[in-house]
Amino acid sequence: MIEMKKLTKVYVTGKVEFEALAGIDLSIKRGEMAAVVGPSGSGKSTLMNIIGCLDVATSGEYRLEGEPVNRMSSNQLADIRNKKVGFVFQAFNLLPYATAYENVEVPLLFARVSGRKRRERVSEMLARVGLADKAGNKPTEMSGGEMQRTAIARALANEPDLILADEPTGNLDSVSGGEIVKIFYELWSAGKTVIIITHDMNIANQTQRIIRLKDGLVEGNGNLA
Repeated sequence: MIEMKKLTKVYVTGKVEFEALAGIDLSIKRGEMAAVVGPSGSGKSTLMNIIGCLDVATSGEYRLEGEPVNRMSSNQLADIRNKKVGFVFQAFNLLPYATAYENVEVPLLFARVSGRKRRERVSEMLARVGLADKAGNKPTEMSGGEMQRTAIARALANEPDLILADEPTGNLDSVSGGEIVKIFYELWSAGKTVIIITHDMNIANQTQRIIRLKDGLVEGNGNLA
């Protein structure tokens, strides 16, 4: 599903250049559940942003489902973000004055899904993460775990094959974090490709495979026993 060869990412600020990725070679198969780990500054979030088409590489090759991402237009990249990838972030990134229902509905609006199908899909996704009774609640009326489950429901709204989660339990207590990891495991069991960026080795050890980054390179890349 994901193929990267000699992938680099260089950020330029004035006369200063910072190489966040220094030549990544990486392959992730459809249906895998993988964790990306490494110290701060190792390139984890940069890698996730490129996988999810939020950013583009400076050089090298990235193919998503066989398609060369580095040759795509901005409109094509936006289409991938909306339809093929579901994002879950540490800070939830929910609209603060919108209800759980309205937050989950956002990607469906961008995809121009009809009103009836939107209602069905939003209700289905909220039920899937155990929030059927919270559809009318705003983020200020939900716990951290409920906000993250709302974010997961939003990520699933357009039925993407790939789920990218960046430190999804970073702002949660251990109980809520465990519930979120369980949802990711269920998504993987249902056939989704799940990639989790995390500092928490307890979470990483629950995945099929751990990808270790250091100084913008893949230091280790193996399946768990």
